[in-house]
Amino acid sequence: MNVASRLSLLKPSPIRAITDGTPPGAIPLGLGEPTWDLPEVGRKALLRNPGPCAYVPHVGLLELRRAVAAFHGAHVDEVLITTGSQGALFSLFQAWVEPGTKVLMPDPGFVAYPALARMAGAEPVAYPLSKDRFRLDADALVRTLDAAPDVSAVVLNLPSNPTGGGGSLEALKRVADACTARGVLLISDEVYRDLHFGTRCPSLRDVTDRGVVTSSVSKGWGAPGLRVGWAVGDPAWLVPARTVHGYAVTGTATPAQWAALALIEHSEAILAEARAAVGERWQALAGALREELGHAVTAPDGTFYHFMPLPEAAHADPVAFALKLRDEAKVVLIPGLAFGEGGRGHARLSFAATPEQLREGVRRLAPYWKG
Repeated sequence: MNVASRLSLLKPSPIRAITDGTPPGAIPLGLGEPTWDLPEVGRKALLRNPGPCAYVPHVGLLELRRAVAAFHGAHVDEVLITTGSQGALFSLFQAWVEPGTKVLMPDPGFVAYPALARMAGAEPVAYPLSKDRFRLDADALVRTLDAAPDVSAVVLNLPSNPTGGGGSLEALKRVADACTARGVLLISDEVYRDLHFGTRCPSLRDVTDRGVVTSSVSKGWGAPGLRVGWAVGDPAWLVPARTVHGYAVTGTATPAQWAALALIEHSEAILAEARAAVGERWQALAGALREELGHAVTAPDGTFYHFMPLPEAAHADPVAFALKLRDEAKVVLIPGLAFGEGGRGHARLSFAATPEQLREGVRRLAPYWKG
């Protein structure tokens, strides 16, 4: 048996490599997974229909598309419902990324981006984020774009996984204008945009209608298990992606779409409650870091991630350090190196865990930073 040659370009997710061996009793600060309950309206909607559980169109349930369109200030024809935001990204890459081209993505950045580029036969090319809190650096991105021939797509992530850094409206517009001038697909992954600390990050739709925004109910609405996401943009970008998504999965699960519709229809209350839950967890983490390590930390622009500087001695082999923390301290963190060379000196700490887990986790970590 010979596995397909395209898989030779892929490696198992470094996040899973760390988390899959988690010992009993470990504090889970690795996965970006909400620990608050699925809102009641979502739970009820999963059971709403006593009749047949029928297929829906490849593009998604019409009522859900209308709700997503209203949320993003778009037209219903500009919305494609997908199996999570990952389904949207996969479909866009397969539809628009030509083999042999390049795809620009942030470093540090979400681990799926380079894998998706390689599965499409393209080369992932990293662009750096700013040195001050890892925000979008338009000058650096445009320089990378100018230096890389045959770019088929550029990926943004605002606010960023793993850093929590955002970007200004001016930076976003400069990048959008550069991609439009070159005819390059610009994808803005905005799945964390509604988990902000005061000021919401700008959206790609604030500066252009030429790119595509991807998002889902996984983070802000606290429903990762529903696997409901979407792409919003010019239908010309979406029609080929819809074909890919249809052949890949036929359509997103019907009951999950009912639940997503109910969540989005109650967005004002649900998102406010989610921000309050994340804010409570941030305060617990910040207090524990101050008390145990003397660290004065600033909240990220968004997300529920703290990109925590590693001790200098851990920079040479951050993965070994993370495994030591997992197995000895029984705390799971993700080494920043998993997200690109630009993250080598940091670890991603998810503060989506409960406040009690965060305080205990930092208490267990403290000796490894002090000694």
